[in-house]
Amino acid sequence: MKKIYSIIIIASLFCQFSCSGDDDVADSGDVQIRIKNVSQFDYTNIIVNTSGGENHYGGLSSQQTSDYAAFEFAYRYAFVELQIDGETFTIQPIDYVGETKLNPGTYTYEIGVNDTTEQYGRLSIKLVAN
Repeated sequence: MKKIYSIIIIASLFCQFSCSGDDDVADSGDVQIRIKNVSQFDYTNIIVNTSGGENHYGGLSSQQTSDYAAFEFAYRYAFVELQIDGETFTIQPIDYVGETKLNPGTYTYEIGVNDTTEQYGRLSIKLVAN
């Protein structure tokens, strides 16, 4: 019985010192990206595809920031699809010719909204290195 308790204590101490959180997310070797809603609207069904992976972020209220999600690689912009009040809006990159892949680390895509109602013209994206 003492062995079981010892194993549990050792495992919990190991996890305390080695389990990842937001502070050491950049140590994973992946590109970690979170989404910040910089608009006055609430976003739902957020999907981001960097060509190095796809992640679903769920929803974000106005001015809210998501948790980080890992991508194998990413660029300064990406495919983004989300909904505002049930309408779908998209950032659709044509290609990444001439773009350089981001170094492993943590980044934020700030997603904004302009006044147009066009599906492919309403959203804007800005990369912020963290």
